[in-house]
Amino acid sequence: MTDRTAFAGDSSAAIEAVWRLESTRLMAALVRIVRDVGLAEDLAQDALVAALAQWPESGIPSNPAAWLMTTAKRRAIDQFRRSERQDRSYAAVLRDQGGEEFVPDFAAAVDHVEDDVLRLMFVCCHPSLTTDAQTTLTLKLVGGLSTREIARSFLTTEATVAQRVVRAKRTLADAGAALEEPDLAERFQRLAAVMSVVYLLFNEGYSATAGDDWMRPALCDEALRLGRILGALVPKDSEVHGLSALMELQSSRLRARTGPDGEPVLLLEQDRRRWDRNHLRRGLDALDRAEALAAGAQPGVGSYTLQAAIAACHARANNAAETDWVRIAALYEQLARISGSAVVEVNRAVALGMAYGPAAGLTLADQLVDLPALRHYHLLPSVRADLLDKLGRHDEARAEFERAAAMTRNDRERELLLDRAGRLGGATTPSG
Repeated sequence: MTDRTAFAGDSSAAIEAVWRLESTRLMAALVRIVRDVGLAEDLAQDALVAALAQWPESGIPSNPAAWLMTTAKRRAIDQFRRSERQDRSYAAVLRDQGGEEFVPDFAAAVDHVEDDVLRLMFVCCHPSLTTDAQTTLTLKLVGGLSTREIARSFLTTEATVAQRVVRAKRTLADAGAALEEPDLAERFQRLAAVMSVVYLLFNEGYSATAGDDWMRPALCDEALRLGRILGALVPKDSEVHGLSALMELQSSRLRARTGPDGEPVLLLEQDRRRWDRNHLRRGLDALDRAEALAAGAQPGVGSYTLQAAIAACHARANNAAETDWVRIAALYEQLARISGSAVVEVNRAVALGMAYGPAAGLTLADQLVDLPALRHYHLLPSVRADLLDKLGRHDEARAEFERAAAMTRNDRERELLLDRAGRLGGATTPSG
């Protein structure tokens, strides 16, 4: 047990921290055991409620994951016993009416995927759901992301995400979707959705939606781990290796992305000596595998491999001045064609500004302002502000930095944007 006096300061925050670390595997294991998403969610929440009731008095257990799982399993057993009693009553009624007796089977599913969390991702990406519903449900149940965090990933509203989760659960129930491991053919059908979830999980770790921290490295680590398992499951899929390459290369920068006090450090200002050489090596090796597998194959190089190639341009530059921005801009143009993503276009505007001057970047950024998908995307006004600043249009740049600060929910990012606005003169007030 931990020291009670140390724990008493802010027990709810401590429990929340533990829950963030353990809830994903707890939920995944429970779904495998009970084969019911709704029941697994209820059992996980029951375990959390029990922790909130007991841990403030007793302290956090030395093995909180085991404690939560044991508590959830006890409640599952209680559920099964109640269900068995109910089933016996139904069976007696059927016998009286001459019907066929129902014999319940609560045996745990055989787990052939190497990891409960990854297995649950494949389960949640059931073909009865739309792609958006698959991704949303998996991020909610497996990634443990909040409705707000998911809404940011999809550039949509929290209400839309909440409705999508409810409908997805209902669709699975109506379809009678068996919560069992998909076979090899089904895995390939669901692979794209699973990769999308893994990368969205990584992105939330790399750039946190809200809160006091610029990043949530534990999410990056989990996404990396899942990506490596995917690579072992489908070793001949180029995009799986492209995804791993992208996450490894971006992870190499994590230590350099914050200063001594946790303040954000932007890419061009980072001390590249702090970039992790092991991540860089693994990322470049994975990119080589991805490009080799994609060569001569259809449909060719995919979006994750293209993004990894962009990250590799930064990785191979000894300093910011040596970055091959012309190649990066070309890669973003290719990525924009195959993805149709508005966010990619924002990044392409940055690359154009670096490769061909801020006016070229601003021309594209200005074309994106009225896109509905980017209405609440704070990085668009941030990019425009940077380009306007470089063009000497400082009053406009300051207004855009302030607008971006009002839109972000991350405290560290808001401070960074307001600081940049403040350097351009005029009064700035925290907002958003």
